Amino acid sequence: MKLNKASLFALISVLELASEPERQLSTADIADKYGISSHHLAKVMRNLVHEGVVQAMRGVGGGYRFAGNVNRTTLLDIIRLFESLESDLDLPHWSKAADPVVEELQAITNEIDTVTRAILDTITLATALKNTRLRAELAAQKEPPKS
Repeated sequence: MKLNKASLFALISVLELASEPERQLSTADIADKYGISSHHLAKVMRNLVHEGVVQAMRGVGGGYRFAGNVNRTTLLDIIRLFESLESDLDLPHWSKAADPVVEELQAITNEIDTVTRAILDTITLATALKNTRLRAELAAQKEPPKS
């Protein structure tokens, strides 16, 4: 599965903001931390504000703040704002004799899409953030002590 940039940037931003809901960050803060385009991120953030996932804070020191519920918002909820997660077989014209093979391949990709959506719909932001913290702790334990 390959997410488009908008979906990926949205997931990064929402998880970053949801990790500390009282904190607000600018698009530049997030873009700099993750090395992504602040221009493209700004477009994503407008969509997230429009959908009520994040709140725009105006004025000096403004930015964005997470506005959702980390225990109820899933990764699929965020991704669906930017794409459908529907596979499409990009085939040139084929003969009628190839239809059963093409239909089988389409059925297989549809099943993969269904399983992918089901999994993403079970992973809440809270779960992803918990796993992020665990991953960071494990990485810190593996680092050799500084002399």
